[in-house]
Amino acid sequence: WCGFLLVVLVFPRMAGLRVDFGLLLEPLGFIKVLEWIFSIFAFATCGGFQGETTLLVSCKGVVNETVTAGFAYPFRLNTVVFSAPDPKRCGGTWTDVYLVGNFSSSAQFFVTLAVLVFLYCIAALVVYVGYKHVYQQNSKFPLTDLAITVITAFLWLVSTFAWAKALADIKMSTGASIIPGIESCKAPGTTCRFASVTSMGTLNVSVVFGLLNMVLWGANVWFVYKDTNLHNQANRIS
Repeated sequence: WCGFLLVVLVFPRMAGLRVDFGLLLEPLGFIKVLEWIFSIFAFATCGGFQGETTLLVSCKGVVNETVTAGFAYPFRLNTVVFSAPDPKRCGGTWTDVYLVGNFSSSAQFFVTLAVLVFLYCIAALVVYVGYKHVYQQNSKFPLTDLAITVITAFLWLVSTFAWAKALADIKMSTGASIIPGIESCKAPGTTCRFASVTSMGTLNVSVVFGLLNMVLWGANVWFVYKDTNLHNQANRIS
């Protein structure tokens, strides 16, 4: 991708700028605009999330004390600790309690891909609008665009399903099922009740945008392919 961006930024300067928005009205350019927009929503809905899970703790001298654990992207939950009730009033039975799981790899893979796609779409749109004649006359550009489109469609598939699985695990690790694993809640005279967890609707939306991006890039393979010599050769053979 870096090599292609370098070619996009350097080579066209020698070819001359000719602004033409006509390609944006065709499927090739219109889909690229949608890919650019959807990539923004993908990394914004995932990378901008902040939430917390809350428990109600009762122990010696403490009744329904609210303890919270705040978590956010990139979802290294194993570094998130619950705020503690007064440990002295609990008879010293309360120790630091951490959430379980590290889901940063899947989340960062998803967000990083979305950011790279965002940057690539900008570069591609600059070529489509300002250097359409270069794109159509130089066969290397459509072929490179095709290769990147195929790879990106595959990466959206992998990253979206990996992130969807991680999101399901995050919901488990921040929901009511965490209480049986908290040792401090098992101390004599101590009870813990699950209170709430921040709605993860925006994270669900991020998965939807991942799927939409996967579909868009998969569909765009055909339109990019039509501008390559491979399609022209196939037509001549037929």
